[in-house]
Amino acid sequence: MYPAGNLFIPVAHGQLEAILKEPRQGSAKGVALVLHPHPLGGGTMHNKVVFRAAAALNDAGLTTLRINFRGVGQSTGEHDEGHGEQDDVRAGLDYLSQSYPGLRILLCGFSFGSRVGLDVGIHDPRVAYLIGIGTPLEKYDFSFLAACRKPLLLVHGEHDEFGNVERLRELVADLEKSVPVKLVVVPGAGHFFDDRLDELKRAITDWTTEQLR
Repeated sequence: MYPAGNLFIPVAHGQLEAILKEPRQGSAKGVALVLHPHPLGGGTMHNKVVFRAAAALNDAGLTTLRINFRGVGQSTGEHDEGHGEQDDVRAGLDYLSQSYPGLRILLCGFSFGSRVGLDVGIHDPRVAYLIGIGTPLEKYDFSFLAACRKPLLLVHGEHDEFGNVERLRELVADLEKSVPVKLVVVPGAGHFFDDRLDELKRAITDWTTEQLR
Protein backbone atom coordinates (compact mmCIF):
# COMPACT_ATOMS: atom_id res chain seq x y z
CA MET A 1 0.00 0.00 0.00
CA TYR A 2 1.33 3.45 -0.89
CA PRO A 3 2.16 5.36 2.33
CA ALA A 4 -0.30 7.99 3.52
CA GLY A 5 0.83 11.46 2.48
CA ASN A 6 2.61 10.31 -0.67
CA LEU A 7 1.22 11.88 -3.84
CA PHE A 8 1.96 12.79 -7.43
CA ILE A 9 1.65 16.36 -8.73
CA PRO A 10 0.80 16.65 -12.45
CA VAL A 11 3.29 18.77 -14.43
CA ALA A 12 4.06 19.41 -18.10
CA HIS A 13 6.70 16.66 -18.20
CA GLY A 14 4.43 14.16 -16.41
CA GLN A 15 4.48 14.08 -12.61
CA LEU A 16 6.42 15.07 -9.51
CA GLU A 17 6.64 12.56 -6.69
CA ALA A 18 5.94 14.24 -3.35
CA ILE A 19 5.23 13.70 0.34
CA LEU A 20 2.74 15.86 2.22
CA LYS A 21 2.73 15.92 6.02
CA GLU A 22 0.43 17.80 8.37
CA PRO A 23 1.65 19.20 11.70
CA ARG A 24 1.27 16.79 14.61
CA GLN A 25 -0.87 19.11 16.71
CA GLY A 26 -3.65 21.53 15.82
CA SER A 27 -4.53 23.08 12.50
CA ALA A 28 -1.80 24.31 10.18
CA LYS A 29 -0.53 27.88 10.68
CA GLY A 30 0.96 27.85 7.19
CA VAL A 31 2.47 25.59 4.54
CA ALA A 32 6.02 24.93 3.39
CA LEU A 33 7.77 23.59 0.30
CA VAL A 34 11.06 21.81 1.10
CA LEU A 35 13.63 21.17 -1.66
CA HIS A 36 16.44 18.63 -1.85
CA PRO A 37 20.16 18.80 -2.80
CA HIS A 38 21.69 18.05 -6.20
CA PRO A 39 20.17 14.99 -7.92
CA LEU A 40 23.46 14.02 -9.59
CA GLY A 41 25.00 13.80 -6.12
CA GLY A 42 22.25 11.48 -4.91
CA GLY A 43 19.94 14.18 -3.59
CA THR A 44 16.29 13.23 -3.03
CA MET A 45 13.39 14.35 -0.85
CA HIS A 46 14.46 11.59 1.58
CA ASN A 47 17.82 13.29 2.29
CA LYS A 48 18.36 13.48 6.06
CA VAL A 49 18.75 17.27 6.10
CA VAL A 50 15.59 17.73 4.03
CA PHE A 51 13.69 15.26 6.24
CA ARG A 52 14.85 17.02 9.42
CA ALA A 53 14.03 20.47 8.00
CA ALA A 54 10.51 19.32 7.15
CA ALA A 55 10.12 17.88 10.65
CA ALA A 56 11.24 21.22 12.10
CA LEU A 57 8.62 23.05 10.07
CA ASN A 58 5.97 20.54 11.14
CA ASP A 59 6.92 21.25 14.75
CA ALA A 60 6.44 24.97 14.07
CA GLY A 61 2.88 24.22 12.92
CA LEU A 62 3.26 24.08 9.14
CA THR A 63 2.04 21.51 6.65
CA THR A 64 5.08 20.46 4.62
CA LEU A 65 5.44 19.33 1.02
CA ARG A 66 8.65 17.65 -0.09
CA ILE A 67 9.08 17.03 -3.82
CA ASN A 68 11.52 15.02 -5.91
CA PHE A 69 12.87 17.17 -8.72
CA ARG A 70 12.47 15.96 -12.31
CA GLY A 71 14.29 12.71 -13.02
CA VAL A 72 14.52 11.74 -9.33
CA GLY A 73 12.64 8.77 -7.85
CA GLN A 74 9.25 8.50 -9.48
CA SER A 75 9.31 12.06 -10.84
CA THR A 76 9.36 12.09 -14.63
CA GLY A 77 11.65 14.17 -16.83
CA GLU A 78 15.40 14.65 -16.78
CA HIS A 79 17.80 16.75 -14.73
CA ASP A 80 18.03 20.24 -16.25
CA GLU A 81 20.91 21.96 -14.41
CA GLY A 82 18.50 23.98 -12.28
CA HIS A 83 16.48 25.56 -15.12
CA GLY A 84 13.59 23.13 -15.43
CA GLU A 85 13.83 22.50 -11.69
CA GLN A 86 12.60 26.05 -11.15
CA ASP A 87 9.40 25.03 -12.94
CA ASP A 88 9.18 22.08 -10.54
CA VAL A 89 9.39 24.55 -7.64
CA ARG A 90 6.57 26.59 -9.15
CA ALA A 91 4.50 23.42 -9.53
CA GLY A 92 4.98 22.72 -5.83
CA LEU A 93 3.90 26.27 -5.00
CA ASP A 94 0.88 25.87 -7.30
CA TYR A 95 -0.14 22.75 -5.39
CA LEU A 96 0.18 24.43 -2.00
CA SER A 97 -1.56 27.66 -2.97
CA GLN A 98 -4.47 25.78 -4.56
CA SER A 99 -4.79 23.18 -1.78
CA TYR A 100 -4.37 25.61 1.12
CA PRO A 101 -5.74 28.99 -0.03
CA GLY A 102 -5.16 31.79 2.41
CA LEU A 103 -2.29 30.14 4.30
CA ARG A 104 1.16 31.73 4.22
CA ILE A 105 3.81 29.82 2.26
CA LEU A 106 7.39 29.24 3.38
CA LEU A 107 10.01 27.96 0.94
CA CYS A 108 12.99 26.01 2.27
CA GLY A 109 15.86 24.58 0.22
CA PHE A 110 19.02 22.66 1.03
CA SER A 111 22.18 23.13 -1.07
CA PHE A 112 21.15 22.88 -4.77
CA GLY A 113 17.58 23.18 -3.50
CA SER A 114 18.44 26.53 -1.93
CA ARG A 115 19.92 27.84 -5.20
CA VAL A 116 16.89 26.82 -7.23
CA GLY A 117 14.26 27.55 -4.61
CA LEU A 118 15.41 30.92 -3.31
CA ASP A 119 15.70 32.26 -6.86
CA VAL A 120 12.04 31.42 -7.42
CA GLY A 121 10.89 32.35 -3.93
CA ILE A 122 12.20 35.90 -3.78
CA HIS A 123 10.16 36.79 -6.88
CA ASP A 124 7.00 34.70 -6.36
CA PRO A 125 4.41 36.78 -4.47
CA ARG A 126 2.89 33.64 -2.96
CA VAL A 127 6.02 33.00 -0.90
CA ALA A 128 6.15 34.89 2.43
CA TYR A 129 9.24 33.39 4.10
CA LEU A 130 12.52 31.87 2.89
CA ILE A 131 15.04 29.43 4.37
CA GLY A 132 18.35 28.44 2.80
CA ILE A 133 20.36 25.57 4.29
CA GLY A 134 23.99 24.91 3.38
CA THR A 135 24.09 27.74 0.83
CA PRO A 136 26.75 26.49 -1.65
CA LEU A 137 28.48 29.79 -2.46
CA GLU A 138 31.50 27.99 -3.92
CA LYS A 139 29.37 26.23 -6.54
CA TYR A 140 26.70 28.77 -7.55
CA ASP A 141 26.18 32.50 -7.91
CA PHE A 142 23.89 33.80 -5.15
CA SER A 143 24.12 37.49 -6.10
CA PHE A 144 20.40 37.31 -6.98
CA LEU A 145 19.69 37.44 -3.23
CA ALA A 146 20.33 41.18 -3.39
CA ALA A 147 16.75 41.48 -4.71
CA CYS A 148 15.28 39.71 -1.66
CA ARG A 149 12.81 41.69 0.45
CA LYS A 150 11.31 38.80 2.44
CA PRO A 151 12.26 37.40 5.86
CA LEU A 152 15.17 35.03 5.25
CA LEU A 153 16.88 32.45 7.45
CA LEU A 154 20.23 30.97 6.44
CA VAL A 155 21.47 27.94 8.39
CA HIS A 156 25.07 26.96 7.69
CA GLY A 157 27.69 24.58 9.01
CA GLU A 158 30.83 26.17 10.42
CA HIS A 159 32.95 23.89 8.24
CA ASP A 160 30.70 23.69 5.17
CA GLU A 161 32.79 22.37 2.27
CA PHE A 162 30.76 24.13 -0.42
CA GLY A 163 30.19 27.54 1.16
CA ASN A 164 32.85 29.48 3.02
CA VAL A 165 31.22 30.79 6.17
CA GLU A 166 33.08 34.12 6.09
CA ARG A 167 31.90 34.76 2.54
CA LEU A 168 28.38 34.03 3.71
CA ARG A 169 28.74 36.46 6.62
CA GLU A 170 29.76 39.16 4.12
CA LEU A 171 26.73 38.39 1.97
CA VAL A 172 24.44 38.57 4.99
CA ALA A 173 25.97 41.89 6.08
CA ASP A 174 25.00 43.35 2.69
CA LEU A 175 21.51 41.85 2.83
CA GLU A 176 20.85 43.22 6.32
CA LYS A 177 20.68 46.72 4.84
CA SER A 178 17.42 45.90 3.05
CA VAL A 179 15.94 42.63 4.31
CA PRO A 180 15.20 40.92 7.65
CA VAL A 181 17.83 38.18 7.41
CA LYS A 182 19.19 35.87 10.12
CA LEU A 183 22.27 33.67 9.84
CA VAL A 184 22.68 30.70 12.17
CA VAL A 185 26.12 29.05 11.98
CA VAL A 186 26.12 25.57 13.54
CA PRO A 187 29.46 24.98 15.31
CA GLY A 188 31.45 21.99 14.09
CA ALA A 189 29.01 21.13 11.29
CA GLY A 190 29.89 20.36 7.70
CA HIS A 191 27.65 20.64 4.65
CA PHE A 192 25.45 17.69 5.65
CA PHE A 193 25.25 18.58 9.36
CA ASP A 194 26.48 15.15 10.47
CA ASP A 195 25.91 14.82 14.24
CA ARG A 196 24.46 18.35 14.24
CA LEU A 197 20.97 17.72 12.84
CA ASP A 198 19.31 18.55 16.17
CA GLU A 199 20.87 22.03 16.13
CA LEU A 200 19.73 22.49 12.53
CA LYS A 201 16.19 21.47 13.42
CA ARG A 202 16.06 23.74 16.45
CA ALA A 203 17.23 26.77 14.47
CA ILE A 204 14.50 26.26 11.86
CA THR A 205 11.70 25.60 14.35
CA ASP A 206 12.62 28.59 16.54
CA TRP A 207 12.90 31.07 13.66
CA THR A 208 9.71 29.87 11.94
CA THR A 209 7.74 29.97 15.19
CA GLU A 210 8.93 33.54 15.73
CA GLN A 211 7.92 34.58 12.21
CA LEU A 212 4.43 33.11 12.53
CA ARG A 213 3.79 34.52 16.00
